[in-house]
Amino acid sequence: MADNTLDWQSIPAAVWRRHRSGLRAIRRLDPIQWQALTGIDRQKEALARNTERFLAGEPSNNVLLWGARGTGKSSLIKALLNRYRDQGLRIIEVDKDDLVNLPEIVDDICDLPFRFLIFCDDLSFDAGETGYKALKSVLEGSLELPPENVRVYATSNRRHLMPEYMADNLNSQVRDGELHPAEAIEEQVSLADRFGLQLSFYPFPQAVYLQAVDGLFPQVADRDALHQEAIRFATARGVRNGRTAQQFFRQYAGDSRFS
Repeated sequence: MADNTLDWQSIPAAVWRRHRSGLRAIRRLDPIQWQALTGIDRQKEALARNTERFLAGEPSNNVLLWGARGTGKSSLIKALLNRYRDQGLRIIEVDKDDLVNLPEIVDDICDLPFRFLIFCDDLSFDAGETGYKALKSVLEGSLELPPENVRVYATSNRRHLMPEYMADNLNSQVRDGELHPAEAIEEQVSLADRFGLQLSFYPFPQAVYLQAVDGLFPQVADRDALHQEAIRFATARGVRNGRTAQQFFRQYAGDSRFS
């Protein structure tokens, strides 16, 4: 069973640790701020609106943030906690392999006077895995409805969270002019469908990447030199995204050319 003795009044986030079968308070939170995330304004607006409705006790959705790696999905959840923790938002991070414990975790927090997000980072399932069944019950309930003070926010590189194979599409049939997806496709889609709000993330175009770099180097006067070096850095890595901008900052912060 989860440890429900945590002082949630002072603890904004916890993580489930399987070896101790309980929750451990997160000691060092990422300080990333909402306004520091650039290039994803549409996703930020939708996520903030849904979260504010949840905090207000209004109808709100579970959320799936899916798409290209390094584009700010996980950072957005961390910034969300920093923005709304004083309004009663709390987060519990649960690893995919621990989802079997999710019903017990939810049982222990459903009557508490806080609003909890169950955060599943980098969520996906391979063929034959069954951990998603516990997640389904928390997303939509079974005989018992899911608690009003709990929502699931997950990030994934996969839109449907499960592997999709060409053979599955080949097994689909057309009957009387209507397409009937194969059972495997129905199973793949059914889990993602339980997330009422799905936000997509794509690789940054160069202008957005440079905007993220500019946000990390606000005092630099020679923007041309900064941009040339940032483009060179991203080209060497073969990807432009928010993570690349952060890595560029870590490597060149304090460089005499950009100070």
